Amino acid sequence: MQNPMKMMQQVQKMQSRMAKVQAELENEELEATAGGGAVKAVANGQQRILSITVDPEVAGDLEMLQDLVVAAVNEALERSRELAANRMQEVTAGLGLPPGLV
Repeated sequence: MQNPMKMMQQVQKMQSRMAKVQAELENEELEATAGGGAVKAVANGQQRILSITVDPEVAGDLEMLQDLVVAAVNEALERSRELAANRMQEVTAGLGLPPGLV
């Protein structure tokens, strides 16, 4: 078991790095498309949708358009979650925390 003071310093250092990563994630943009690029969704690293672009040619088929928007948004959010998880894993690497704790 490590000395409690050293452990506290490590926790504070990790919190500082996590705050920095969160700020960086806000500026990261992840793009996903559906329908061969007919619909494009852009999300940031904090799982917020920034924009959705629709090719006017698919606007006539409302049902297909709705499906494509959902697919593009879900893919953009999944990419955002993966990016955030990877960045947080980098921050917590070496701390000996059990998987899934962070």
